[in-house]
Amino acid sequence: MALFTLQAYKNFITMNKYQFQQHLRQAQRNVSYYLQKIPKITRYLLIIMLVMFILQQFINLYPLVLQSLESGFNPLQLISYAFLHGNFSHLFFNGLAIWMFGSQIENYWGEKRYLTFALVCIIGAGITHMIFVNSNVIGISGLVFGLLLAYGMMWPDRKIFLLMPPVPIKAKYLVMGYGVLLLLNIISQRNDGIAHFAHLGGALSGFLLIQYWRGKPPFDKKPGKKKTNAKIHRVK
Repeated sequence: MALFTLQAYKNFITMNKYQFQQHLRQAQRNVSYYLQKIPKITRYLLIIMLVMFILQQFINLYPLVLQSLESGFNPLQLISYAFLHGNFSHLFFNGLAIWMFGSQIENYWGEKRYLTFALVCIIGAGITHMIFVNSNVIGISGLVFGLLLAYGMMWPDRKIFLLMPPVPIKAKYLVMGYGVLLLLNIISQRNDGIAHFAHLGGALSGFLLIQYWRGKPPFDKKPGKKKTNAKIHRVK
């Protein structure tokens, strides 16, 4: 009886180990599948953000923070700062926004145009923050605001379901609401630890780049060339 029980226990352990390995392989396939569904540049942005956040828990990455001109500024920080985050919620909500808006925009624009837009928003946000605040800053929120603005310009009547409050709202109204809130925060000069000027810089940089691509003010086409009224979402 004891031998039978021992053998049954060994069989149970072996079976569970096999089942665990099967579930693990299936989970890996699922993760790989869903990652591949995310467009290439958006996927890389999210992976870099996650890897950098993990490294932050073990390594001092302060040299990658966008620092003021007086305390160790390096031009490379105009990109590296965006992939650092203060805490998990900061990382999560920025990543969620990039996945939601960035995936759709990249699928429409393509990798090169989307990557150009992302870099312009990130660098523009950093420069704007340095001009008006000139203090240390981290986070990719400048790109988030740029993507939100681009989404509202491309698909103004698409409805976005908010998390808080859980209601649908058209993209153009969401963009206008965030814009008003951003300006109020800047005017009130709230010392809340949020880089509002970086948000403004990201949105403004994205807007100017879109207008440049469209040949619209302040980048009017040269006299004699036929102007186009094509909407931004028709520009590839």
